[in-house]
Order: sequence, then C-alpha cells, then structure tokens
Amino acid sequence: MKLINEKLNLIKQKIEDNEIITIAIFGLGSVGCYLLDYLISLHDPQLRLVVVGRNAEKMQKDVNIIRTAATIRRQMCSEIVVEGNCDFRDVKSIEAVLRRIQPDIIVNSSRLFAGLKYGTISWSNLRAYGIWTPMSVLLGKNIMEAYENVGCNAISINTSYSDAVIPWLKSVGMAYFDFGSGNLNHLIPRMKFYVAEKYGIENLNDIDITLVASHFHDVVISKEGHTEGVKLLLSIKYQGKELDVNHEEVYKACGIPMPTDQKRNMMNASSNFDIVYGILSAIREKKVIKIHTPGVEGRIGGYPYLIDGRGEEVKGNFYSGYSLEEMEQVNRNSIYCDGIKNVEDGYLIYTDELISKVKSRFNVVLPQKVHLREAWDVANLLIEKIIKPNIVG
Repeated sequence: MKLINEKLNLIKQKIEDNEIITIAIFGLGSVGCYLLDYLISLHDPQLRLVVVGRNAEKMQKDVNIIRTAATIRRQMCSEIVVEGNCDFRDVKSIEAVLRRIQPDIIVNSSRLFAGLKYGTISWSNLRAYGIWTPMSVLLGKNIMEAYENVGCNAISINTSYSDAVIPWLKSVGMAYFDFGSGNLNHLIPRMKFYVAEKYGIENLNDIDITLVASHFHDVVISKEGHTEGVKLLLSIKYQGKELDVNHEEVYKACGIPMPTDQKRNMMNASSNFDIVYGILSAIREKKVIKIHTPGVEGRIGGYPYLIDGRGEEVKGNFYSGYSLEEMEQVNRNSIYCDGIKNVEDGYLIYTDELISKVKSRFNVVLPQKVHLREAWDVANLLIEKIIKPNIVG
C-alpha cells in the first residue's frame, strides 16, 4: 500500500496531463446521493463519477434524478457510471469492480445496517457511540482487503466512525483508509456562526478554526454545548490573528437545532466533498488546504491535516500548531468518553464503563476486547440483541 503522499502525486500527474479523474462512491444511500450531487455541482469535465452498489436499478433511479436536477442547474458535465451487482460483503466482488473502474479516489459511504442512525439508540442510553465500531468496520474492511489484493493506489476515504475504524484496520497490518470524513467538520461551521455574529464578521471563510477531538465531542458539543470536562485543542483566528474569545461560550453556542433524520447526512456528505475538493484545489491552485479528518494516517480520533500543493510534489502533513503527541493524547481522552479504551494489535478494546452500561441498559454482555476477525460475531450480537429490539416502528 502506497503512502498518502505517493497517492496524492499520482492524482497530481493525472490532473497535469489532463487525464480523467475517476471518483468511486461505494454505497448510494443518502450520504452517497448528496455527495454525488455536490461533486456534479463542481461542473468539472475532468471528473468521472462511478457509483458502486448491489442494486443497479435503484442506483440508476437515484442517478437519473440527480443528473436531471444538475442539468436544470446547467452544471451537468461530469460523466456518471452506474456499477451494479457489487456485494460489499464479498471481497471478490469488490475486487472485480476495482479492476474494472480503476479509481483514483474511493469514498466508502456503505453501511452494514442501512436507514438507521445508531446514535438514536446509543446516545440516550449510553452517551457513547463506540459500541457500534464492529458494525462500522466490516464493509470498509472488505473494501480495503479487495483494494490491497488488486494493488489499488486510489486515495481512500471512509465515512463510518473512522476515529476507531481506520486505526483498527491499520493495527491488524492490513491496508487502511487514508482519510475519514465527518465529526470536526460538523462543529466548525457552528463555531464560525457564533464568532461571525459576535465580531460582526461578514465572510465566514475569513474565520480560521482548528480543532482536535474525536467523534464523542462532535456529539456532546453539538447536542449539549459542553466538552464533558475534557480539555480540547481549539484555535480561532481572524485574518491570521488569534481571537480572544471564551472557548466555553463557543462550545455552548454550538447547540443549534437541527433535523435528526437522514437530512443530517448532508453534513457527512459535505465532509467527504471537502476532502475530495480540498485535494483537487490544493493541486490545481498550488496552495495549502487544511481539512479536518478522523483516522488520518491510521491514528485514533480527529485531526487537522494540511494538503500542500505548492511545490513540485504534493505533500500531506499534520497541522504543526500542536505537537502530534498532544493531539493524540487529547483524542484518546475524547474517544474514551465514546467507550473506546484503545485500539492495538488487531483488537478494539471497550472501556469498563461502556461494558457496564450496556449490561445495565440492554442486559447484553460485551467482550472487553474484540479482534478484527471477531467483528462479525459482535456486530451480529449488537444487531440482534440491541438494535432490533430497540427500533421504534
């Protein structure tokens, strides 16, 4: 498996040679549909967009309406390809697709149990999302196993709980996703809304926010406006200068009302878009783009990361305003609140607190440690003993 910088420079070469860039979206649920629409809106003829899934007929319907709407907006100039009959539970099936489409960028938006926001069950009962990691890892594991088997060199982006999923894949020694989407990107706009109003700033893009935290703090800050007593790393600048603003007030202001249904996936799709567009923009415009991404380079939690397209070669680097060691420690403190004690040597390790809560709320006994090869068994336990009995309607 090539490193991020090697893959970025493969894309750079294609862009400079005016070759087609193939972006594959694995899973065309609500996240995938939103993402496809956003990518088409770039009005970019160099992009070839391939949607991959099992049900070609359903995907074609979704593509038809997205393509029709984009044409109405006069934005339809990217090729769209429907790649059906791909079973994400079957590694060989994924391998065959990867060989056919030869992607440059892969976005995994597939879900093992579709149509349900797992947090609707876990937050009110456990105040932790990490319980679902064995479910989140499975289809991504298959995609990356196929990726490795065919020698794929695409930039890969994972959508589901990358804070722990990507490190888990890396810890077992297999290929792992380059980036994760979500989390911090959901909080930063809310912070910008507050700062812009407080200081009378008209252009939100003039506000530069850098944040280090895991998925748990995306949820607790956006829902409740506090950090649960965990010290995070947060920088808020305007025109290059740090603003003297009370961070606790910023966190409190993030609790704005939002839908709880599938419309929330606009944010996750936008996070995927931000990574793809950030890469393309950094290369084409020869500039530095900062993204916020969980699981990057196989590390636990969420990080600010720079794509630097200014030199002869594109480079990806962690934000240097904080040391990597302090960012890792903050993320470990943060993800502990989400029920994850550690990920190491192929094992996901739950916290004692989460195990106790799951036994108390659902009368289900979780194993303390789950090896990646045991993820299917634990995922089935979660589905049969917790999800299905607690689905309303």
